[in-house]
Parts: sequence; C-alpha cells; structure tokens
Amino acid sequence: MSSPEIRPAEEADLPFITAIYEHAVRHGTATFELTPPDLAEMTRRYRALMDGGFPYFAATLDGRVVGYAYAGAYRPRPAYRFTVENSIYLEPATHRRGIGLQLLQRLILECEARGYRQMIAVIGDSANAGSIGVHTRCGFKLIGTHPNVGLKFGRWLDTVMMQRALGEGATTVPAE
Repeated sequence: MSSPEIRPAEEADLPFITAIYEHAVRHGTATFELTPPDLAEMTRRYRALMDGGFPYFAATLDGRVVGYAYAGAYRPRPAYRFTVENSIYLEPATHRRGIGLQLLQRLILECEARGYRQMIAVIGDSANAGSIGVHTRCGFKLIGTHPNVGLKFGRWLDTVMMQRALGEGATTVPAE
C-alpha cells in the first residue's frame, strides 16, 4: 500500500467524504446520526467550518479520498473559543493502516498552529477500540464515559470523552 497524502480538504472532495460518512452512519456506531446527510448538507457543514476558520483535511491514496478529519467548535459559548472537538472518518477498507493516526496528528499540529489550547474527542460507542487507541497514541486522556446516551441499531451506546492539551494548554492564558 502506498503512503497516504494528508492535505487540506476541498469542496471537490465532498462527494467522497459524503460517501465515507454515509457508510459510517448506516453501518457504524462512531456517529449517532441515524440518517446520512446528503451532499448539500455535507457542503453546508464544510463551508461552516471553513467560514469559522477551522482545519479540515482529506487523506488520499493514489489520488482517491479514503478518509477525512476536521476540528470544529467544542461548544458555541465564547469561553470555549480555545477548545475544539475533532472528528475522523475512514473508508472501512483503510481501517487499521495508520491513516486515522496520520490524520489526527496533522489535525493536532494545525490546531496548535491556529492557537487552540484543548482538543476534545467525543467517541461514539465505548467498544470503538480503534478510535480510543488512536487518540491514546496521540496523547489524549480519558476524561469520562457517558453510559447509554445514544440508541442506535436497537441498542444503547456510550460516548467516551477524551481530551488533549494543545500547545501550552492551560499553563498560560492566550493573548486575544
């Protein structure tokens, strides 16, 4: 397998990103959405992140988008302005090949460069060992589990909360 290219996502990538996410919604528990958003909705979400100044990356293999990752606002209130939440999704055939790790590492570096101080991972399904492992390898710490907060595929699912300091973290107060 060739090495993936991790690059900023473009609108032209959105049909592939939409297909990757559709599979995750229909078959997985990483997201608690029940109906896959269409291309128009995924475009709206992408543009909102771009307009907000957040990073969004695509992973490609041989020119084909096989995964993506982005960071967005953790919460809308201004006190959270230095904290982001990450999301990472991959084509199923590319799981366990290190692409998610590379996407997350690039996302962390970019968020640090943009001055963010904390990154939160809200991982759907406490049985999602792959995502928990990738986040752990990138320095995230478990901060808690919300048991039985989502109902999907006829069963209750947990969310796992993980957190990682970015840059100076909470050791200093950032300049506005």
